[in-house]
Amino acid sequence: MARLQRLPGGAFAAQACVSATAGVAQALSLAWPWNGAPQWWLQILSLAVLAWLVRAPTPWRRAAWLGWVFATAWLAVTFWWLFISMHSYGGLAAPLAVAAVLGLAAFLGAYYAVVLGLFARLAPTHRALAAIVFAALWLLAELARGTLWTGFPWGAGGYAHVQGPLSTLARTVGVYGVGFVAAVLAMLLAQARTRDLHSLRAWALVAGGALVLVGAGLQRQCAIESCHTPARQPSAPISLALLQGNIPQNEKFEAGSGVPMALQWYADVLVTAKASLVVAPETAIPLLPQQLMPGYLEGLTARFGQGTQAALLGIPLGDERRGYTNSVLGMKPGQPAPYQYDKRHLVPFGEFIPPFFRWFTAMMNIPLGDFNRGAIGQSSFAWAGQRIAPNICYEDLFGEELGAAFADPANAPTLFVNFSNIGWFGNTVAIDQHLQISRMRALEFERPMVRATNTGATAIIDHRGVVTHALERHTRGVLTGQVQGRGLSAEEGWAITPYAWWVSRWGLAPLWAVGVCVVAGAAFVRRWRLRH
Repeated sequence: MARLQRLPGGAFAAQACVSATAGVAQALSLAWPWNGAPQWWLQILSLAVLAWLVRAPTPWRRAAWLGWVFATAWLAVTFWWLFISMHSYGGLAAPLAVAAVLGLAAFLGAYYAVVLGLFARLAPTHRALAAIVFAALWLLAELARGTLWTGFPWGAGGYAHVQGPLSTLARTVGVYGVGFVAAVLAMLLAQARTRDLHSLRAWALVAGGALVLVGAGLQRQCAIESCHTPARQPSAPISLALLQGNIPQNEKFEAGSGVPMALQWYADVLVTAKASLVVAPETAIPLLPQQLMPGYLEGLTARFGQGTQAALLGIPLGDERRGYTNSVLGMKPGQPAPYQYDKRHLVPFGEFIPPFFRWFTAMMNIPLGDFNRGAIGQSSFAWAGQRIAPNICYEDLFGEELGAAFADPANAPTLFVNFSNIGWFGNTVAIDQHLQISRMRALEFERPMVRATNTGATAIIDHRGVVTHALERHTRGVLTGQVQGRGLSAEEGWAITPYAWWVSRWGLAPLWAVGVCVVAGAAFVRRWRLRH
């Protein structure tokens, strides 16, 4: 790439077009539109194009603008489906909905503009140093997007590697660490030159990189094929019935159509299901308990209060005095009161209204509200020897928050269950993107992730991040299968992953420290060079 001549100053528009095109490719790498699969190679290649555009000696203002163009295109194409929720279901005028999506992408893109402008100012010329500094700054931008203003890390580059050679790193460094390594490779690729083909050192680096990728790929394949057998067999798997009601989103909260449809269908399936654990999705019961017909919820509680089955179902809870929560109720035999999990990480504009934005939500016809946040450190649902940790909607996007439950390995979750309703975003790539997010959490913690959704993707993901069972999206049905929990006891040899260990203690602080230290070191080197 470096053999290409740098465009003249007047050709900034051409550079911006290239950057925007690379940004679109970055979005497509997260979930290929034709089959929903991530494309790890495209993520590295598209990021390499941006790295080539901003490599030294690019003026810092130009680098910042090119980074902003890349990120805005990448993010707008990644979550374009927000338009559907605002326009199709919220009634917001199409131009305003488009402006809202572009505005969000442009705002989040500013993080990348800042770090790439800083990269150009630091101007590292040594190729290895440049690659590490570029990756560290990229890491800081990803972390900022994922944590500031409650965080919105949807579409982070690491998710493209959920089934690529770098996926084996997830158990150690998590999705952001995977993105860091991918950024290193992208900058090294961007700096490749034709004359390097005649360099023994370059070929040694290529061979070393190839061995790393091949080794990681073989390790990934070995894990999928269960090459490593534990010393003792874990306890028996549990049978599952995952319910997908496919209630049309435009009718879901309508008293004359979607509400009675949901209440009838979910009640019928909950009563007749034969699996050990029956799971109904987020707001499967679309009414508060006090709004239900007399005996409805009591009947379900009595149904699972005896026998050998348990159920988890999504339902809103609360009242005007105490406030409302987006919750999961758990029912099982011998339980004096239902288990309750309340969603903690709420969706901006959907479950809480940010300050100064009530005017915006008032323009949409969507059942919005200010929900209460769930407590920190909520307990798991104990059933069939498993410790089952619920998460609702995009809570599974925040691995550092799920990781807090692993501080005590003896009581850490053995199984994750995600409750979602992606019906707000239509039959789009949002479903595939959310599936990749869940797969990444399974890889990071080496715990199965079970998903029950209204419209998809309802699936069973094993501890290796492999989808073992899945229901066709936008259909009504029940997905049955079995799942094996992990980490039941120390004797079984199922230890927590390195990622679970450090993220449960320090959150994302180690990654912030790596990024800041690398950048500070690069700044010191630059200052020293200027003085000498």
